Amino acid sequence: MASIPSKPRILTTTVGSYPVPDWLAALPSEQAVIDATRVVFDIQRQAGIDLPTDGELYRFDVNHPDTNGMIEYFIRPMAGISSVVGRSITEEFSRHHPMGFRRKPAGVVTGPLGEGSLNLLADCQRAAAVSGGAFKFTITSPYMLARTLLDHHYGDFAKLTMALAEVLAAQVRGLPASCIQVDEANIPGNPGDGPLAAASMNVVLDAIDKGTERAVHFCFGNYGGQTIQKGNWQKLANFLNSLHTDHLVLELAHRPKSDLDALKHIDRKISLGLGVIDIKVNHIETPDEIAAAIGAAEKKVGPGRVRWVHPDCGFWMLKRSIADRKMEALVKGRDLYLGR
Repeated sequence: MASIPSKPRILTTTVGSYPVPDWLAALPSEQAVIDATRVVFDIQRQAGIDLPTDGELYRFDVNHPDTNGMIEYFIRPMAGISSVVGRSITEEFSRHHPMGFRRKPAGVVTGPLGEGSLNLLADCQRAAAVSGGAFKFTITSPYMLARTLLDHHYGDFAKLTMALAEVLAAQVRGLPASCIQVDEANIPGNPGDGPLAAASMNVVLDAIDKGTERAVHFCFGNYGGQTIQKGNWQKLANFLNSLHTDHLVLELAHRPKSDLDALKHIDRKISLGLGVIDIKVNHIETPDEIAAAIGAAEKKVGPGRVRWVHPDCGFWMLKRSIADRKMEALVKGRDLYLGR
């Protein structure tokens, strides 16, 4: 397994998703997914991205265009979950789990959760075969998945969340990726659930093989290109410090500048990842803008604390031409700031 570069001192990465190529959507097949994944890796490496992702192309679901199918990819294969969601289930979900960005649950928990046909190893091996070097593999956090389900079995949200954590923990062991990233877009709007979310995420993070970089990505939602969670990073500092992670991947480009203040309170053992590319707009950031954003963050937290720069979230909502130019700008802006 390839090692993550040690230089320069600030590395570039992407968060996860990439726009599905038109030719893959038109003629989907296993070979087409492999070919498209190779293309996505090559595009990122040609742009100079130090730690690319596989683009998550195999997770896209045309029936869930607002969320890219990122929830359903994990939920549907699991044992103990029914995807039969009719009127009564939809109405029950709206009464007991008021989530403004979902009208119906991703599924109904009908029995003990198990892996079912979920096989992250196969998908990670597919990526590894065409990655061309070190790469990052992503999974959705158990807390976020739990929020999308209607529970007819456990009768307790915490038990459901921890059961999901155990299923995912078994999946992350032995994955052939240089970095595994846990994605969470719900807790920023629900800081009161911080202890439960952290406990469940740590079960997954602790199961990652030693020597593999552990990352956690947080954003305030990207539902149809829109922010869906209210809150700020300041309220989450203690929560972030409790995570068993090597680095954070934080949405900051689309956030108020005051959010940078929270970074001063992050434990120094956790490296900081700075969102400097706004994926909710088509504007292509200039290298000067990116260098200025890095400089503003390091002025707040001190030199050497920012280890990663990246987009705020995945690219799947954007046109490929926009995403590709934003990646090129990310690398040029990092290089400008470092004087390379």
